Amino acid sequence: MTIALDRPQKTRSAQIREKLGYPIIDTDVHTQEFEPAVLDYLEQVGGTALVERFKENLPGSSRFKWYKQSWEERFAYRTNRPNWWGRPTKNTLNLATISLPKLLHERLQEAGTDFAVVYPNLATMAPNIGNEEMRRAVCRAVNTYHADIFRPYSDRLTPIAAIPLHTPEEGIEELEYAVNVLGLKAIQIPGYVRRPIPAFEKYGKEVANEVVWIDNFGLDSEYDYDPFWAKCVELKVVPTTHASSQGWTTQRSVTNAQYNHINHFAFAAEALCKSLFFGGVTRRFPQLKFAFLEGGSAWGASLYADIIWHWETRNKQHLLSNNNPAIIDKEALVELYTRYGGELVDGRLDQIGDGLGFHHQLLAPENPGELDEFELAGIEKPEDVRDRFLNHFYFGTESDDTRVSQAFNRAANPFGDRVKAFLGSDSGHWDVPDITAVTANAYSMAEREIITEEDLRYFLSIHPLELYTSLNQDFFKGTGVEKAANEYLAAKK
Repeated sequence: MTIALDRPQKTRSAQIREKLGYPIIDTDVHTQEFEPAVLDYLEQVGGTALVERFKENLPGSSRFKWYKQSWEERFAYRTNRPNWWGRPTKNTLNLATISLPKLLHERLQEAGTDFAVVYPNLATMAPNIGNEEMRRAVCRAVNTYHADIFRPYSDRLTPIAAIPLHTPEEGIEELEYAVNVLGLKAIQIPGYVRRPIPAFEKYGKEVANEVVWIDNFGLDSEYDYDPFWAKCVELKVVPTTHASSQGWTTQRSVTNAQYNHINHFAFAAEALCKSLFFGGVTRRFPQLKFAFLEGGSAWGASLYADIIWHWETRNKQHLLSNNNPAIIDKEALVELYTRYGGELVDGRLDQIGDGLGFHHQLLAPENPGELDEFELAGIEKPEDVRDRFLNHFYFGTESDDTRVSQAFNRAANPFGDRVKAFLGSDSGHWDVPDITAVTANAYSMAEREIITEEDLRYFLSIHPLELYTSLNQDFFKGTGVEKAANEYLAAKK
């Protein structure tokens, strides 16, 4: 209690919040479960035996097998080195804050924040548990636990529900329970499911566990996930993801955890984003928006521009008009080889072929009707990319990530648009040693003219309001942001 009395009444972030005059919504505040209580909930869901199995094989523990191996074993298995301790430990108050909802609720305004979406650590990992019984039990237990402990503080805090998606059916079942029974209104889906490649299963479980493909629920997925997306629309919840790609081939250094950590959230998020786009999910569900947390927004700006560039240079009509072997003028080609080839082609003009090189001889003829790789996404012009991408995807960005300037660089972004970056502070993890500095960090980017004051408002307020009211106009009802949300919705009409 004395710690609370010693805290400053108004931090710089709180002072800035008053100056700005609009609500600040943090879309990614991390919390840590109190383990004994979570185990009680898990026992109620799955029984004592399941709890014991859970304690022996904690979610995410496979990522930390590195610590149990010798250096020889680490290199033999190419085990990726994980980050060391990921919680802020220097400031005891901050450490306690991420575990105690009452304290977090009390301190939220010290960060300059009016409302926060909470991503509990175990909840972010639970949907990735391989064993179905364990996965579904842990998701149910942590969702019930978080619904209970955060319910008294719903005016400023709302926790996500962990939704497993190994199949659309299990996702729908947990989604209905989370929303209809527990009253949760924010969800997190996994970014992918690691599925074994059938051709390699004959080599045994150890090989099958390594030789996998990444199923991102859209393009080339093993299942039709449209029933799940339809259920999200029906229940008025926005799918968000907080996926890691550590352990993938490009994040698999044995010796350097930072090599593995840099951009790993962005890589996983980009894979999901591309899958949803090219798989046509945003075409078939025009009301549905998605949010990608903790990967920043620079990759989103890059991907948006890159998809448009690829459409302009690789759409079906362009390929048939510019890259089609059938349109080669072979007589003109022979004439050019004759005139400029010299000794290189002397006596071998009959071997010129089509001039496309060795590799072309290995390609089977392709049906031109199969060239339209943008068909599922419904792209017929560049503006369609804007409509299918920009209007559907939101990018959680930390308060001190200056690369957000790329999302707001309207001169460089196609059609002069903002990419929808919004505040996801990552408070509660090692990279936010002072949780009260969030708004001050973000505001400093406007002070340094990295982004404009108008961009700052989109980042801190407008984009999160837009996202969470897109399906559920009552999302902020009964919260400290209700008045601002109503004003935002009225202005849109």
